[in-house]
Amino acid sequence: MKILIVRFSSIGDIVLTSPVVRCVKEQTGAEVHFLTKENFAATVRHNPHIDRLWLIDRRLSEIAAGLVAEHFTHLIDLHGNLRTLELKQRLLIGNLRNGRRPPRVTTFAKLNLRKFLLTRLRINRMPDRHIVDRYLAAAAGLGVVNDGKGLDYFIGPNERVDPPAGPYVAFVIGAAHATKCLEEEQMVDICRALPCPVLLLGGPAEAELGERIAASGPGIMNGCGKYSLNGSADLVRQAAVVITHDTGLMHVAAAYRRPIVSVWGNTVPELGMYPYLPDGPAAVVAEVKGLDCRPCSKIGYAACPRGHFRCMRSQDLSAIARAALLAVES
Repeated sequence: MKILIVRFSSIGDIVLTSPVVRCVKEQTGAEVHFLTKENFAATVRHNPHIDRLWLIDRRLSEIAAGLVAEHFTHLIDLHGNLRTLELKQRLLIGNLRNGRRPPRVTTFAKLNLRKFLLTRLRINRMPDRHIVDRYLAAAAGLGVVNDGKGLDYFIGPNERVDPPAGPYVAFVIGAAHATKCLEEEQMVDICRALPCPVLLLGGPAEAELGERIAASGPGIMNGCGKYSLNGSADLVRQAAVVITHDTGLMHVAAAYRRPIVSVWGNTVPELGMYPYLPDGPAAVVAEVKGLDCRPCSKIGYAACPRGHFRCMRSQDLSAIARAALLAVES
């Protein structure tokens, strides 16, 4: 068998596909290829369960001929969008033209209607099932089952980063959307409440915010924008505990079985993308329950649609700091 697994974006979603890649490779012995976008190559480049990595910049046409020439026996679509529909059509037509059988295609269930009911009408019909298990269901026809080993994340030896001295808290201060993030003053308060080093992590977009927070007190270090994705991942790996919003590095922390304090704003764990830790420590979930406006989106917004931002402004900051400190001390 030669199997193509597809997930184009983004960091966290791709990390969550790692059990599928591992289980397919180990349980079928197939040749496993993975297709994603160039921007996210670092998340899978060093995965030993992937025999070949395919990357696109913007369009499938960049590599379509090469994909058709591989004569895949199976396609596991873990994205389910218009681009993967185009991929299926290209593989179908290309293989038929060459007189070959098209690959068998399976696509994971996105449950868009149920997500709509939850985010727009607050009617929860989501299954009590993590998205990892929904991803794995797309490979069930191959006889693949969940091996219970959790997530994987691999980095290269030249991507290792020297950590700060002593046990430290890694605080992931950013996210793709503002409504997933605590406000600056809240993050300052949490950092000041921690009597141990705090390393702020994020991308270039959080660099200035990180500088302001780091300047608010001793022992707060700004790593935002100073490391590659895999450099930040290595610092997450070495942290005593990770405080994080609902973002990609939260799932990297889960892959490394780090103690996690996850902070939730407009999104909710019921959407199925909470920290996946079947063989690790249970994550602490910080969220404001009982709001009639939450969740307002399955992704997020640049600002609270109602203006009050209670899902974050009403967070118990002391409880977040205590949970992190307890993990450091243990």
